[in-house]
Formats: sequence, C-alpha cells, structure tokens
Amino acid sequence: MAEQEGGMDNSETLANGADNLPQIGLISQYVKDLSFENPNAPAVYQWQAQPQIDVQFNIGANQVGEEVHEVLLKLDVKATASEGVAFQVELSYAGLFGLRNVAAEQVQPFLYAEAPRLLFPFARRVLADAIRDGGFPPLLLEPIDFGALYMQQAQAAAQAQQDGTVGHA
Repeated sequence: MAEQEGGMDNSETLANGADNLPQIGLISQYVKDLSFENPNAPAVYQWQAQPQIDVQFNIGANQVGEEVHEVLLKLDVKATASEGVAFQVELSYAGLFGLRNVAAEQVQPFLYAEAPRLLFPFARRVLADAIRDGGFPPLLLEPIDFGALYMQQAQAAAQAQQDGTVGHA
C-alpha cells in the first residue's frame, strides 16, 4: 500500500493507454514446410566416401496483422558424394512476433537479425532430427551470426545505392 501512495503505479500507466514503451514478444513458432529426400536409399548406406554438405539459408518476413510479423527461416541442406545425392533437406521454420511501439527504423533489423537468431536453435534441432530419422548422423549446424550478416547486407545495399547515384548528379 505504501508503494501506491509514494510512487508511480505502473498498472495505472498501462490501464490508461499511456504506455509507449517498445514491446516485442514471440507469439508462436512452427514448422511451415519440411521435406527430406533420400533418393539413393538403400545403396547410400554403403557408400564409403564422406559426402560434401552444402548449407544455404534465407530469411523472409511479412506482416500478418497490425502488430504481428511472421519471420521465416529457410534452410536447405544437400549432401552429395561422387555416387550421387546422399540426402537433401528443405526446412521452412517460422515464428510469429508481436511488435508494439517499436520505432520504424528498428523493425527491419529485428525481423532480419534478432528474430532469426531466436528461431535458429529450434530450426537446427528439427533439421538434425530429420536427418537422423533418415538414417544419417545428425547434422549440427554451427551458430550463425545473423546480426553481422544483416549489417553486412545493409552496408552492401547502402554502398550499391551510393555507387548507383554517383553518376547521376
């Protein structure tokens, strides 16, 4: 009771709509699409050579509600050996994020750097389980620094824009 008399009561601030603090929350995460192909089974299990693993990923985001964004982390893994394709996995793992009172210039960095960082460990587990369930040793991907990749792409885009406008003065 003494706290209500002497200081600011946060519940009143929230109740009267004066709360302008940025809020971000993970609403849900889910497998949107999963495909595992083992085109050379059962012969693949007798191959002696270690396959070459190619990992590609892509990040997408779209607004699905007034304050809700879906972030999609797409992982493509292909293992090939001299005999052919050992396995191929395509995973689209998504998350719904609620964003409220977030500055416009901070939305894209969150959606393309921080949100994928939060989703990646779960997507990595789904991918490893699918490969293991296909009869191969699980593939444990190294962590990806999505923040550094976002900054690198943002700088490249800014440089390309600057280079494109230099000759048009």
